[in-house]
Amino acid sequence: MPKRSAALLPFRYNGDILEVFLVHPGGPYWAGKDDGVWSLAKGEYGDDEEPFAAAQREFTEETGFTAAGEFLSLETTKQKSGKVITAWAFRGDFDATQLHSNLFSMEWPPRSGTMRSFPEVDRGAWYSIDVAHTKLFEGQRPFLTRLRALV
Repeated sequence: MPKRSAALLPFRYNGDILEVFLVHPGGPYWAGKDDGVWSLAKGEYGDDEEPFAAAQREFTEETGFTAAGEFLSLETTKQKSGKVITAWAFRGDFDATQLHSNLFSMEWPPRSGTMRSFPEVDRGAWYSIDVAHTKLFEGQRPFLTRLRALV
């Protein structure tokens, strides 16, 4: 069975421009990368958890924000890796400078025997949907197309 993740995609209007809130992955591997590496706040879930509950949990863990309001299904998309992501959009407005992410640990530098902690998400930002198309991982871009069709 492929790995499964659930995600939330906040959106807002800045005047008449549709914007979405994306997150940048933390850790040393992603530090110098920008276009094509941003993501929806998301995470994996198991058979014992509902996808929507997992999406809400992951959003809060990765951003420190709470999602509320009407949620719009963006359905699922399959990544090149085989992972299946289910996502929902909701109207919200968050101050990206207030983002606070949970941490993960990894050996760094590699083969050094030293474990270090890094934020799972090192920053978030609001992007127009057109700019977001460039920033977002390619496999998650269908969610932007679906959001635009819904709103």
